[in-house]
Amino acid sequence: MKAEHFPSWAVLGLALLFTAHALIAVENYDVTLTEKTLLGAEKKFGPSAPLRLLAWTKLIADSKRKPVAEKLELTNDFFNRLPVKSSRKFGGKLNYWPTPAEMLARNESSHAGLAVGKYFTLLALGVSIDQLQITYVNASTLPAEEQPHMVLTFYSKPDAMPLVLDNLDRKIKPANERNDLIPIYSFNGDGLWLAKERSSGRSEASGHIDLWNEMNARMGKEFLSPEEEEASKAARLNLLRKEP
Repeated sequence: MKAEHFPSWAVLGLALLFTAHALIAVENYDVTLTEKTLLGAEKKFGPSAPLRLLAWTKLIADSKRKPVAEKLELTNDFFNRLPVKSSRKFGGKLNYWPTPAEMLARNESSHAGLAVGKYFTLLALGVSIDQLQITYVNASTLPAEEQPHMVLTFYSKPDAMPLVLDNLDRKIKPANERNDLIPIYSFNGDGLWLAKERSSGRSEASGHIDLWNEMNARMGKEFLSPEEEEASKAARLNLLRKEP
């Protein structure tokens, strides 16, 4: 990313647009796969699906005590193995952000899905939420319709040049070495920030918050049967009716 953009990010040169009141916050994330989850994944996506999910939990269990730099490398490499069939679609659905479990079970991802999967995995590995931001960028080397893109950025400290975890360039690099990426906004479970010089990103940011919250609401329910999905929807509606 161009050097003139990122130093301003590192010294809080972003306008805070939304706080955790608008975003579903997830600070202490852990991955727990029940037998029911694994059986549901196998039923929906075949016998390889639970094996990929178990490989994910093994990565997390084996890496919790490793140095942060190694956690970043292992997580980036693990998710970059997933094929991206479309930059904007997942499972044939347009503008749908998959959970990490959905991606691994289906063995498919999107650019947003990869950034999200890396984010939650690093949280599970004990990396602080304050060091992680999912960052919406324009990838200038891609065709115009493919330029909207998502990466994960890691800040060793608030004023540091962030490292970029990406699938277009699979080597983790400082943001000022990614001249092909132009940042628009970034977010995590604590808030969403817009690059000052890119106020046009407000509309994209607002729409992506809805996708983020919808994705968080599906976590743990990815492989429900149709009957269970209906029961879950009914329970959510009852809760909403009871809210003042």
